[in-house]
Amino acid sequence: MDKEIIVRLHKCFEDFVHTHDESGVEYWCARDLQKLLGYTKWDNFSKVIDKAITACQTSGYDPKDHFADVRKMVELGSGAKREIQDIALTRYACYLIAQNGDSSKEPIAFAQTYFAVQTRRQEIIEKRLAEAERIGARKKLTESEKELSGIIFDRLKENQSFARIRSKGDHALFGGRSTQEMKTKLSIPKHRPLADFLPTITIKAKDFANEITNFNIKQNDLRTEYHISGEHVRNNQEVRRLLMDRGIVPEHLPAEEDVKKVERRLATEEKKLPKQIDSLE
Repeated sequence: MDKEIIVRLHKCFEDFVHTHDESGVEYWCARDLQKLLGYTKWDNFSKVIDKAITACQTSGYDPKDHFADVRKMVELGSGAKREIQDIALTRYACYLIAQNGDSSKEPIAFAQTYFAVQTRRQEIIEKRLAEAERIGARKKLTESEKELSGIIFDRLKENQSFARIRSKGDHALFGGRSTQEMKTKLSIPKHRPLADFLPTITIKAKDFANEITNFNIKQNDLRTEYHISGEHVRNNQEVRRLLMDRGIVPEHLPAEEDVKKVERRLATEEKKLPKQIDSLE
């Protein structure tokens, strides 16, 4: 996510935080959160809130501690005022609501991290967003590799073809270096996938090449290892050329923290979230 977008969203979410007069607990109003997350209709958003309440119960916590019904006055277009239903939401409640949204939408992806961390400091949120993006990219790469493997097996009826084709793709993407050579260069354990230690940009590059290969195999009805392999090599070469034109050399980028370790750390933090938040009651 671009830094400018993070700065803008961070300000928006900060502008709507409230503090409970008696307990000092931070909370957000559902009507405000609806707008922040991009929901145009309250009826649609209330369904997401219902799912979040169910998730709260399933996790063993009392929804009343995190979802408090309130009433507030709003000004109509005519200048008159009327009372409407609203809900005061703890950080945990907001987190559960965001988790039930579409993470491909930037405000929701931002909210999932904003409400998951125990600080509103922008730099911490930005770092966690980058980690979440890398985890998401790795999962997406797994999906495109699974699809490619399935297509190859369906057409070649042979289990080892995918490994050979993927290896040739890596060879093309990393400027003639094999998968094993890259693992050695980056000090990656032999039994671990190379992609688990690659930076986000390289993970996305591999995924993009896979997606093109998957599309063209079906579009052009490729049915031999020679033709499928050639297609995959060309796509990785083109992706490499695109990166190189922008000054990015895939094989020169340093290894990053094991994505599985990052994923476990974020999951642990999220499990601790409700225990670290005071209730609204």
